[in-house]
Amino acid sequence: MRKFFYRASSALARFMYGRNGSDQLNMALLAAYLVIWAVQLFFGRIFAVRVILETLSVLIAAAVLFRTFSRNLSKRRAENARFLNWCRPIRDRLSGARQRRLDKAHKYFTCKNCKAICRVPAGKGKIEITCPKCGGKIIGKS
Repeated sequence: MRKFFYRASSALARFMYGRNGSDQLNMALLAAYLVIWAVQLFFGRIFAVRVILETLSVLIAAAVLFRTFSRNLSKRRAENARFLNWCRPIRDRLSGARQRRLDKAHKYFTCKNCKAICRVPAGKGKIEITCPKCGGKIIGKS
């Protein structure tokens, strides 16, 4: 039995050699597929919505399979790099917001002029902050 699984995994590894496999864009597409599938469970009784969601889910599944088994690695890597460049600022903004929420020792202010985030110690009362980027004044309670 062990020999069978070893041979099967070796055959799969040989088959996938030189192919794209899974990357971040494929994982995002798979997550979108699962979200569409969950929405389809709730709104599947409406014919027009069901047809649209089924078509969209089939297209996404085909894209995932195509990208996974593709041998054109340079194009798939370029697609993944474009996706990462698009989603990185969003992900960084969300993780930064989470870190600011968890930081109880500091208060964060956003400059109205340049949108820079300024950090000051918490509990200092009403203060006036000078933005280090543009020199704008921010008045707030820390």
